[in-house]
Amino acid sequence: MRKLLAPILIVVAIVLAACGGGEEGSGGTKYLTIATASSGGTYYPIGVGLGNLWTEHIDGMNATGQSSAGSVENIDLLRNGEADMAILQGLIGAQAVGGTGNFEGNAYEDLRSISMLWGNVEHFVLMNDKVETGTIEDIAGNTFSVGPQASGTEQSTLIMMEGVGLTKDDITPEYLGYDDAVSAMRDGRLDGGSTPGGTPVSAIMDMYASGVDARVLDITDEQLESINSIYNTWYRFVIPSETYPGQEEDINTIAMPNFLGVPADLDEDMVYELTKTMYENLDQVHEIHNSAKEVLLETALDGLPAPLHVGAYKYFEEQGLEIPEELIPEEAK
Repeated sequence: MRKLLAPILIVVAIVLAACGGGEEGSGGTKYLTIATASSGGTYYPIGVGLGNLWTEHIDGMNATGQSSAGSVENIDLLRNGEADMAILQGLIGAQAVGGTGNFEGNAYEDLRSISMLWGNVEHFVLMNDKVETGTIEDIAGNTFSVGPQASGTEQSTLIMMEGVGLTKDDITPEYLGYDDAVSAMRDGRLDGGSTPGGTPVSAIMDMYASGVDARVLDITDEQLESINSIYNTWYRFVIPSETYPGQEEDINTIAMPNFLGVPADLDEDMVYELTKTMYENLDQVHEIHNSAKEVLLETALDGLPAPLHVGAYKYFEEQGLEIPEELIPEEAK
């Protein structure tokens, strides 16, 4: 019986050591699990790549990315101690901290930020013959795709509309994917649509390249402020001229961050080391994925919806970053 139990107990011990919490396993190894999203998207390869980076550069660290259902589930994984870190959409992070939207009455006030990673750039597109002011308020009175039903695109689009005083009643809503929206615009069946993503968005490349008589709308500073009064997670983003074929002028839009989130009680020294290692090896970070090229010290705090983890706060303070009051963690005050 003892011979049978011995190997089983060894396996159980290894599994328990590898579970979350950023805790040390046998031999002082620190295990870190990073919740991402489905393996076919951007979150997963970036999470896996960061895990490999930290495992390579931090002595005794074993960090691994794990697939998940995405940002909403990732909040629950962090809250329940089933993951130590997660990549999160800014809007979902803001809802979790505030106990609104997907987390109505179920706030996760212990959520902390490490860094903005890359942004989902807002592209509200509209046929030129419908453009009046050149800003997103021009979608009023038109047929407009808000994104597939129940998608992150629909959620963020409706909040942005609310920020400029519009609801679905002010448009004729459609629920199309990006390529289908551009195709419908080309065929004259749709006036515009919302297609957020990292630049350049392929559907918008196609829109400009195929001669659809449409443009990406601007967002003013006043509109940005009003949108952020609902969920404070967007930041200014300028799409440079010639990003898209025939785009002769800069587009003044906004973006929402995808960011690294952790529980407030994750070890301070560990988070400091994770943050420092990421920013001291940016050449390697930028090789992980095209979107990871946006990981830069000068944009690390853009749009973060939750206060910094005290370990990350310590690193950014050392680097001389000006840290907004709302991002200073209670643990550092």
